[in-house]
Amino acid sequence: MLGAIGVVYGDIGTSVLYSVKEVFGSGHVPFTPDNVHGILSIFFWTLTVIVSLKYVTLVLRADNHGEGGLVAMLALASQTVKHQPRLRKWLLLVGIFGTCLFYGDGVITPAITVLGAVEGLEVISPTFKKYVVPLTLVILLLLFMVQKRGSASIGRFFGPIMVAWFAAISALGVLNIADNPGILRAISPHYALAFILEQPGITFIILGAVVLCVTGAEALYADMGHFGRRPIRVTWFTIVMPALTLNYFGQGALLLKHPEAVKNPFFMMAPDWALVPMVLLATMAAVIASQALISGAFSVTKQVIQLGYLPRLRVLHTSALETGQIYLPFINWSLFAMIVLAVGMFKSSSALASAYGIAVTTDMLITTVLTFFVIRNAWRLPLALSLGATAFFFAVDFAFWASNLLKLFDGGWFPLVIASAIFILMKTWKDGRRLMRDVLTSDALALPDFLAAVFVSPPVRVEGTAVFLTAEPGTVPNALLHNLKHNKVLHAQNLFVTVRNHEVPWVEEERRIEMLALGHDCWQVVIHYGFMNDPDVPRALSLLRGRGCEVEPMTTSYFLSRDTVIPTVGKGMAPWREKLFAQMHHNASGAADFLHLPNNAVVELGSKIEI
Repeated sequence: MLGAIGVVYGDIGTSVLYSVKEVFGSGHVPFTPDNVHGILSIFFWTLTVIVSLKYVTLVLRADNHGEGGLVAMLALASQTVKHQPRLRKWLLLVGIFGTCLFYGDGVITPAITVLGAVEGLEVISPTFKKYVVPLTLVILLLLFMVQKRGSASIGRFFGPIMVAWFAAISALGVLNIADNPGILRAISPHYALAFILEQPGITFIILGAVVLCVTGAEALYADMGHFGRRPIRVTWFTIVMPALTLNYFGQGALLLKHPEAVKNPFFMMAPDWALVPMVLLATMAAVIASQALISGAFSVTKQVIQLGYLPRLRVLHTSALETGQIYLPFINWSLFAMIVLAVGMFKSSSALASAYGIAVTTDMLITTVLTFFVIRNAWRLPLALSLGATAFFFAVDFAFWASNLLKLFDGGWFPLVIASAIFILMKTWKDGRRLMRDVLTSDALALPDFLAAVFVSPPVRVEGTAVFLTAEPGTVPNALLHNLKHNKVLHAQNLFVTVRNHEVPWVEEERRIEMLALGHDCWQVVIHYGFMNDPDVPRALSLLRGRGCEVEPMTTSYFLSRDTVIPTVGKGMAPWREKLFAQMHHNASGAADFLHLPNNAVVELGSKIEI
């Protein structure tokens, strides 16, 4: 529970910094007791319906072998419709676009949370306003610089700090509610319904700001594999939701008494003596919220690479105990560059709030759609129940999504541009790999027939084991052809290894490896991994011990084909996409590092492939 508080709830826990300010600061809602009660009721029931009912009660049940998150949900949903290729294709496209939106969210969230916290300095003194953006950028730079140390060492104190944060925001809420206890009547849903029925137009407009109170709800599901379903549920109902509710209602009580506090109701709730400590605590909480998304970006990228939608990137493991704790330098500094651009363009949390929401609500819609296929096809619940459960949440999500479209030209385009660019990269990589595979398959020789021909007049056999990596089992690797052509030798043992990635989080070691004897001390080997597994070919091959094939590390060489992609005019992709794919392929991290091959035992042989 302490870990869940420190990691899972950082984002949604800091939404109190800006949510109420954006709703009432918009100028659309006059300060009347009925309006304040109505807005607070909408906040409370938004938290209840979207977080408590949808995510905590329903979506957390949709675990993929204990793992959560949009990639896990996508894999689970696509598996349930694998006999319907057209539907499966569309589900994959929608799910991958949702994953791309996560990166847009990963840019906006650190920017808006840290900016929102540092803006507390303006409440202390207006003279600090000119320092807000530079200080925000310094804090973010420090945060991204320490990522290489690993999330374990960074997050050691996250839990206690977030407990202090929730205690502090609860205390501020209680302090202001004490001046107007009647504000608690807004828990009743009739205040929300009355506001919606009396002012439907204004309600639709402000939903784009109300949704800020549930930003981070996806993290509950995404981090389920780290903490488990029960700690996340218990923590939400016993600590997080009560603290958020008290603080939101406290801000409402403050606004009824002092409408001028709308410029920053969160910090103006605090007594003068507590302002500086609250700014510091809010900044730490904002950094924690940012950290959760940065770590999530690393994990999601690794999963997407395993699913074949991105080229291999350099992955550094920051823990000897936890394989999930990783650091990707390219993703780290790309995120930082985009965040600097966002802070420089928007300059305030209020301006960034216009950019926020579209990515979040689109992801919520996609999660609801994928959930339908899971509960209908995987859980086999009746169609009427499946439709009823998801249609209700879809209608709620759609209302928030449609409202956020109003902000499209005020900044909502920003995360969509980021997501669209990443989607083009992912789709281009996936299609380019398919074209490469088609070319290699069409030109490939059948491995059993080739070996039979080779051993009619066998070449010189040398001591040791040769491991040839090949994309398709049963075909002759280019590296073998080049080795025979140039070196005119064959090793005493030869393994033709194919690495297969599956749409499941984990493949257990007992199902890791398949082996087929080809004769003449040659074997076809297929190694299976899930998208959460860490590919390690030498470790996998050690599982062959005792099965008639001993792979000794000191006498084993790994032969790889280093392919150069040549774009051509033809039936493939558009010329610009083929050139983009060729560049991505050229810049991809080497297979040796990605598969954990020993650097001093790798032989790369080049070849050209026209697509």
